[in-house]
Amino acid sequence: MTALLTIGVALAAYSVLSGLLDHRGVTSAMAFVLIGLAVGSAGTGWLDVPLESAAAEHAAELALAFLLFTDSARIDLLSLRRSLAWPSRLLLVGLPLTMVLGLAAGWLLFPGIPLASAFVLATMLCSTDAALGQRVVEDPAVPARVRQALDVESGLNDGLAVPFFLVAVDLAMATLHGGIGSAVLSNIASQIGWGLVAGVGVGAAGGLLLRVADQRGWIQSQWRQLCVLAVATAAFAAADTLGGSGFIAAFVGGIAYGVASRQSGLRATYLAEEVGSILAAVTWMGFGALAVSEVWSDITWQVVVYAVLSLTVVRMVPVALALAGSGARWPTVVFMGWFGPRGLASVVFGLLALEAGVPDLDPLLTTVVVTVGLSVFLHGLSATPLVGAYQRWYAGHPAPTPGGPGAPATAEGRPTAVTRPRRRPGPGEGLPGSAD
Repeated sequence: MTALLTIGVALAAYSVLSGLLDHRGVTSAMAFVLIGLAVGSAGTGWLDVPLESAAAEHAAELALAFLLFTDSARIDLLSLRRSLAWPSRLLLVGLPLTMVLGLAAGWLLFPGIPLASAFVLATMLCSTDAALGQRVVEDPAVPARVRQALDVESGLNDGLAVPFFLVAVDLAMATLHGGIGSAVLSNIASQIGWGLVAGVGVGAAGGLLLRVADQRGWIQSQWRQLCVLAVATAAFAAADTLGGSGFIAAFVGGIAYGVASRQSGLRATYLAEEVGSILAAVTWMGFGALAVSEVWSDITWQVVVYAVLSLTVVRMVPVALALAGSGARWPTVVFMGWFGPRGLASVVFGLLALEAGVPDLDPLLTTVVVTVGLSVFLHGLSATPLVGAYQRWYAGHPAPTPGGPGAPATAEGRPTAVTRPRRRPGPGEGLPGSAD
């Protein structure tokens, strides 16, 4: 009960100070990691939960799933269809290149671990975090096309990384049957295929059912929000049951739900997002209390160098290569390359690797923890000043008109709405018991 009391007090304390902290550039992830360090085993010891506990893994997974679902439910599908080129390049070119560079960095910096373990490390740290990048993808000062590309990339790349992660774990455990290529293709087909089936099926059915019930007056207002939360949970669980990626199902399910329900604003998904935020806060507190404390004594210069490379070269070079010839100018490429934070997905992969008993796991987990920890603070602290600097550059260097003299093949979009803005509801808005 001491741990539960600690979590409750920490959530309440952050809640009342959230506006003050936000104005000073302190994100919720930063605050809860620091709180975790203070109350964890390295501090007071009030929050002492086994790192490998199923509760920690499920909390992180559900937090990511709910945030993916609510983010994607607000995507303007018509705008997305018109500008799929950049997110497609980031996912189909940038993501594999990130894995390759991550594998090479691991092989060079950790010569004592098997190549398969270096592959596990690369797959754990190739995904970006939608939650840690919220400040960037929600800020209307950032061009719409840039926000959309980063939002879609972070929504799908963790699900796309799952097949490679599973194959890497099998290789490290020497349990892979058949060739690597066939195993990767089989896992990709299973994870993506069943993830899409579960996401589209559950999201569309849930959205349609909610719309019909709303039109016919079957549903009480306080149950609308809970219905959305149930649809997000069901999409994630259905994919996992079928053998697919729950994260792909959550992201695709949110899009399908938004289209079918025609209720895709913040007020329609408020409760699901708040539950996801609470679970994310608990995860970050646990990360500071348990993960950081566990690996502190194992941090080496190789770990720090890999973490820095992972957030810079290993991320930014693939983004530059993926966007080559797309019309994106170099400040945009650098901006998008930098804002690839590592967060909840990497934490989930680390917990899964721990559960599987991957050999030589200590340096891998230490590297994941250091990389994610650096990302929480570096990306959190740099978001506001870099968005401001990029916006000033963009305002002073308007993109050439497509088709005009010297125009690139494509250009960054002007800051028009692509994902619906997240206006925090006023008192009583969007909450159970209020009218939507």
